[in-house]
Amino acid sequence: MSLDTGITSSLAWAPSPASRGWFKRGLAALLLSGLAACASQRDFYPTKGDAKPHPGVARAKSHPIQGIDISKWQGPIDWASVKGAGTQFAYIKATEGGDHVDERFRENWDGAGRAGVPRGAYHFVFWCRSAEDQMAWFKRNVPNDPTALPPVLDVEWNGHSAKCPKKLPKPQALAMVRYMLDEMERYTGKRPIIYTDITFHKDVLENELPDYPHWVRSTAAEPEQRFSNRKWMLWQFTSTGRVPGVRGDVDRNAFYGSPTEWASFLATDCDPREHRRLESQGLCTGK
Repeated sequence: MSLDTGITSSLAWAPSPASRGWFKRGLAALLLSGLAACASQRDFYPTKGDAKPHPGVARAKSHPIQGIDISKWQGPIDWASVKGAGTQFAYIKATEGGDHVDERFRENWDGAGRAGVPRGAYHFVFWCRSAEDQMAWFKRNVPNDPTALPPVLDVEWNGHSAKCPKKLPKPQALAMVRYMLDEMERYTGKRPIIYTDITFHKDVLENELPDYPHWVRSTAAEPEQRFSNRKWMLWQFTSTGRVPGVRGDVDRNAFYGSPTEWASFLATDCDPREHRRLESQGLCTGK
């Protein structure tokens, strides 16, 4: 092959129609995958943040429905600013054990209500007090408000407690949990939500209580990596969140589903994925 022939052949080469089609399809696929990746990382709440963001939970920000949970430790809250930041729900600490009411419960309960933030109450379980005493205390101090979100039973081991650091045997702890869930449901007419962390879930709840919605704490990885065989409805993904209207750290949480599914939850007080099954029990019938 002469030099001229070689140059001519090289410059004259052009992709065939088939090659051009393959290239266009590949480019389109690449662009679509890029757009999908961007969409999956979309932050629906740009005015909110995290003082110590963890890469393991970065995907939480792509969930469109997010809220907070609070107690006295957040101090005075500007609920209008919380609402203005797009907060879709707030769970407020109400009671603990059988003799403690959070000092800011009524202030936060009323403030969230006035601002139009859907709110619910949670009870923190104290393992050295009977389940009967704890539920009597909850009923005495938490309004039975039909417009409120379903109540939450917060079950964790109190390892740092000076008064009650012990762990109970699984059958005993599970019996207490079942009783308190039943009493919460009887009092409010709504299926309660179980809040738990990785350790308590592994010790007591794994493969138990599938008929209840679960709210799981996982601040370094997605829930599927930490909670075996557990379908979650709410995910607490950080305890160092930043939200307009709240000073300092606040827990941030995400709902599993879409705005349509969230609207269904608000209308029925039940996880939309469980409507058909729970309607037969007289639940999920609408407010």
